Amino acid sequence: MTGQHVTVTGTLFIVGTPIGNLEDLSLRAARVLREADLVAAEDTRAARFLLAHVDALGPVNPERKIVSNFDGNEAERSARLAEALCEGRRVAVISEAGMPGISDPGAYAIAAAIAAGARVEVVPGPSAVLAGLLGSGLPAERFLFLGFPPREAGARRALLGTLRGEPATMIFYEAPDRVAATLADAADAFGAERRASLGRELTKLHEEHVRGTLGELAEKYAAGPPRGECTLVIAGGSAAIEAVDIEAELRALLAAGIGPKDAAARLVVRTGKPRRVLYQLALALQRDP
Repeated sequence: MTGQHVTVTGTLFIVGTPIGNLEDLSLRAARVLREADLVAAEDTRAARFLLAHVDALGPVNPERKIVSNFDGNEAERSARLAEALCEGRRVAVISEAGMPGISDPGAYAIAAAIAAGARVEVVPGPSAVLAGLLGSGLPAERFLFLGFPPREAGARRALLGTLRGEPATMIFYEAPDRVAATLADAADAFGAERRASLGRELTKLHEEHVRGTLGELAEKYAAGPPRGECTLVIAGGSAAIEAVDIEAELRALLAAGIGPKDAAARLVVRTGKPRRVLYQLALALQRDP
């Protein structure tokens, strides 16, 4: 017996919200949030502040509820949101700031809604990715968003090493206390003369775009971390990156008295190879020079 096809009448709204300036909230986003039956928010306190602002603009759905939807419960919550959609409800997903799903919760809800056969509407809004890119003055015809670099130094250097030949403008989010280390690693990977820009407090009162070379920015922030949320934009490569002769480089470092561990660490950022692989090679070369 063939099962009956069930039409899901609920709609999932992915709503972009301000990243600093409340005036950036669109009229459409405000209407959707007022009319929603359920608002799934990354930070419910921030959501209540935002909703108090939008509720002053027009009639509000008296049945509207707010639920949390953050990294720790997003996978489980998505199933509940899908159930609400199957009941015909209007569900709005918002992050603490910006576009849900862009380094913020939202992807699980979208996947669950699509799997349930519900309609998904994206309500565009502010994004630090685009604000940082355009404010940098670097080429915007082709760009690559990479989210937050790894916290662990070795993994971060390995990632940057794989991007040495990337021609597109690259965009990262970074925490203020890790900006200096990331800039130093980026200067090692791409060269100190590569153009870059650090955008901070985007759309807020103290918005700033600090433009220069990776070397200049690394030196500036080695003296002290920036304040506020940061978006790092790095120019893509303009020419083919010369291949590194890994064995020759390791031999030279070992001959200079640098141990296998430190030699491997120095080449991670230039090659993108895992440190353990480079370390094992360095050990083998040390045994059999």
